Amino acid sequence: MRILGREDVRTALAGLDATVVDLVRNAYVLHGQGKSDLPFSTFLRPLHRSDSRIIALPAYLGGPAPVMGLKWISSFPENVKRGMQRASSLCILNDLESGYPLALMEGSQISAVRTAAGAALASGLLNAGREVRTVGLVGCGTINQRVVHFLDQVHEELETVLLQDAFPERAEVFAAELAAEYPHLSFRAAALGQVLTADTVSIATTDSSYWLDLADHPQRPHGQVVLHLSLRDLSVGSVLGAVNVVDDADHAIREQTSLHKAEQQAGHRRFVTAEIGALLDGTAELPADARTVVFSPFGLGVLDLAVAEAVLNAAEKAGLGTEAEGFDPGTHKVTSNLTGSAA
Repeated sequence: MRILGREDVRTALAGLDATVVDLVRNAYVLHGQGKSDLPFSTFLRPLHRSDSRIIALPAYLGGPAPVMGLKWISSFPENVKRGMQRASSLCILNDLESGYPLALMEGSQISAVRTAAGAALASGLLNAGREVRTVGLVGCGTINQRVVHFLDQVHEELETVLLQDAFPERAEVFAAELAAEYPHLSFRAAALGQVLTADTVSIATTDSSYWLDLADHPQRPHGQVVLHLSLRDLSVGSVLGAVNVVDDADHAIREQTSLHKAEQQAGHRRFVTAEIGALLDGTAELPADARTVVFSPFGLGVLDLAVAEAVLNAAEKAGLGTEAEGFDPGTHKVTSNLTGSAA
């Protein structure tokens, strides 16, 4: 089994941006066509930390390059106060013939990259050809940092990025860091109301209190695309008042997400217009004059595994990682001590 640590994964991901976007697009389409096996994620919550969780996401993705395995990801929001990353993750890939483990790799970078690539893909698709000159970021952490990276590639006309965070000083620092990395773009910390005037808004916070009511900000542009990546920021009214796109309705409408809250209040899930795979393959479409469009991706394990497979291939070609012995069950000799006689 090949083991890939943090630096191995970072090196293998370098230069794979276009590949990652294609893998995410293909995985969405294949999943939408029923060419996957995606059991519900299992949530493990420590009794003393109700805000924290570890999630197991087993998945199989079919198609021309099938892959199977497990994503194991933790989210401990209190880490941020200690100067640590909120999330940590592992990816395990299994052999399709034997089921034996092929690789174990650090997965938080894979999770962040595929989240951001999926968000940018959705922004390009849901803006339906409209120019995106301004992007608003709500939450100044790793995910939105990656989102900027991919939105910059999808929207070549992008000019300005507005940033808001629960801690304003974090937005100031984040703006300065991004400005140094993307000198062709303008970055500015701003109040929430101004951030929400952007053409596309990406919400990636550690909040789970359904605190944001879009109706409180009527100055938002018609047809605005909201990338609701953290799933529990928007109020029920915001969900019910929008055109909603998800990656998988059964997965996204559970575990007390904003969409789950909306279903509980409305008594139905007809407020979901389409899954993104159906939009990508043309079997569904948005209303011609869509109001606010909200993309709420649960984060399907098939995306992580598709990207993890590409990381593994790149790592093997570059000689990255360590081959570890002893992660298979070993040789099994079949013997028989059965005796009998024929009648």
